Amino acid sequence: MATDSFPQQLARTRRFTLGVPVQPEPSADGATVLFLRGWTGTDPLSCLWALDTATGAERLVVDPAKLGSATGIASYSTDATGSLVAFALNGALWLTDTAGGGVRPVPSAREPQEVRLDPTGRTIAYVSGGALRVVGADGTDDRALAEPEAGSCDVTYGLAEYVAAGEMDRDRGYWWSPDGTALLVARVDERSVTRWFLADPTDPQQQPRAIRYPLAGTANADVSLWLLGLDGRRTEVHWDRTAFEYLTAAGWDGHGPYAAVQSRDQRTVRTLAIEPDGATRVLAERTDPHWVELVPGLPVRTAGGALVDTADDGDTRQLTVDGKPVTPDGLQLRAVLGTEGEQVLFTASEEPTETHLWTYEPGFGVRKLSDGPGLHDGVARGGTLVLTTRSPDGRSTVLREGRPALSLVSHAEPPVVTARPELLRLGPQELRANLFLPTGHRPADGPLPVLLDPYAGPAMQKVTTGGAWHEQVSQWFADQGFAVLVVDGRGTPGRGPKWDKTIWGDKAGPALEDQIEGLHETARLRPGLLDLDRVGIRGWSYGGFLAALAVLRRPDVFHAASAGAAPTDHRMYDTHWQERFLGHPDEHPEHYDSCDLTTEAPKLRRPLLLIQGLADDNVFPAHTLRLSHALLAAGRLHEVLPLRATGHRPTDEAVVENLLRHELDFLRRSLAA
Repeated sequence: MATDSFPQQLARTRRFTLGVPVQPEPSADGATVLFLRGWTGTDPLSCLWALDTATGAERLVVDPAKLGSATGIASYSTDATGSLVAFALNGALWLTDTAGGGVRPVPSAREPQEVRLDPTGRTIAYVSGGALRVVGADGTDDRALAEPEAGSCDVTYGLAEYVAAGEMDRDRGYWWSPDGTALLVARVDERSVTRWFLADPTDPQQQPRAIRYPLAGTANADVSLWLLGLDGRRTEVHWDRTAFEYLTAAGWDGHGPYAAVQSRDQRTVRTLAIEPDGATRVLAERTDPHWVELVPGLPVRTAGGALVDTADDGDTRQLTVDGKPVTPDGLQLRAVLGTEGEQVLFTASEEPTETHLWTYEPGFGVRKLSDGPGLHDGVARGGTLVLTTRSPDGRSTVLREGRPALSLVSHAEPPVVTARPELLRLGPQELRANLFLPTGHRPADGPLPVLLDPYAGPAMQKVTTGGAWHEQVSQWFADQGFAVLVVDGRGTPGRGPKWDKTIWGDKAGPALEDQIEGLHETARLRPGLLDLDRVGIRGWSYGGFLAALAVLRRPDVFHAASAGAAPTDHRMYDTHWQERFLGHPDEHPEHYDSCDLTTEAPKLRRPLLLIQGLADDNVFPAHTLRLSHALLAAGRLHEVLPLRATGHRPTDEAVVENLLRHELDFLRRSLAA
């Protein structure tokens, strides 16, 4: 059977990401689109390619293998024209001229990371050893612009701190000025942040790895901003960092540097203009009684200086320009992708299972650029639009006025499993759900054991028309003889501010209630299909928490659970994420107590499989081990599957492949399926 090879294919293709064109970037004149892609659907070495938008011809710009590298290009940076490209590879710095096609090493004094070419193409900045360094594009004058004091390994310049990269969608720590003479740089001091340790129990000779991790209710990193000139000028940026300790965004455009800062309780966000002397003035302020939602790509300004931001108006998250809403009610803003002139490119949803690409421009209003089911994204510059559609027949289309549409060719392997989800709207809340049945299933085949396969948390949706890899996983389980149900409940993105914030103070109750409602509504709509005496649930991360919660609280509904990387005690997760939904643990201890699975351990009377990566620095192994200890102390039998040298998501091919088979065996044993 084809399904027998699916776990292996999922592992070999890294969940079908290899061979897909990524990070497309049009040149300033729109004549060229750069992008990264491997040679095949199993090739992890990403090469740099260029597409000629006049002819449709693809051209290889950089092949890492020819540079002696065993790894691919992870990211790249261009000058303002898009003709020069800098990147790091195998611990070295490289520069290529995309027009000429030549690539050359740039001598650097230290091993580079976070490489960015200045807009003029004269200077390359990079981070190494916690210092922000610059070097001429010709390889001369490598020097540190800012470096931590000797012996201070917990202070860095130019890097995003943990919660910024993980929870704020800010993965950058410095920004060039348009003229390439100065940078806006984040200094991160983590010396007051809790230090945790990760060890490999299978290798006792190896030293534990120390990690600075800001637990809910504890100190965050001290983040400040500095204006650093290539001429040696150094100016600190001033704002009330006690009241606004989070730096959520920053940038530097033709109107100067700017930043967005947020209060610890996340109920206020201010956008600040930064003056040359480091003083700041407030451009805008947003407040919310629960939390201010951070929308990726915001704030940003148009060429004319109009501030692009967002506002929650009633039950719609709207795009605003200079404080005025410009999108209609019911269109939920997802992300702002950029501005060109006065035009704003953004994604938004009318229906939560789809995301479309839109533009706004004064005098023209809002215009939809994509159509059909799927999750649509894009980038535009110089009259060229790259429209990327994630769907079962996903594609990247290059559009230029007056020219035929072109494609960025994907070499991704087609899945050997064809997902066949039935999209449902369930109950009075119209819960979005996908139902997967065994291929070829007939009503006369009788009732099926049920497997709920949710994430159902605020970080992501699983019920979309995007054809993501997890749909094939759900179908694979269905083809083993299950009716697989995926339900997105309250708190999942895309349905508006009120829906988002129904979970404030309780990340357990509403989510579990919605899974049960979805299950029972599906049984009502499909009488005789579901065997409600054999119901399992599986999940990872928040989905793992929800799976374990389900068998602990509602063993009358759920008869077995597989819980991977489950955050069992939310006090052991990071500040910015958990305090957004549960508040500060000193002020709202009851919110954290209500989500603590270890206190509910004595309730277990159903089979429970706990899966944990021992190198997970997101949901630390302590979560699973403490729950297991509480279960054992209460005399509750359970299974634990530790994964050696595995982070938050397994990547080792053997682990990815065999983990699915292990879960399947557990569910079959537990449900007699």
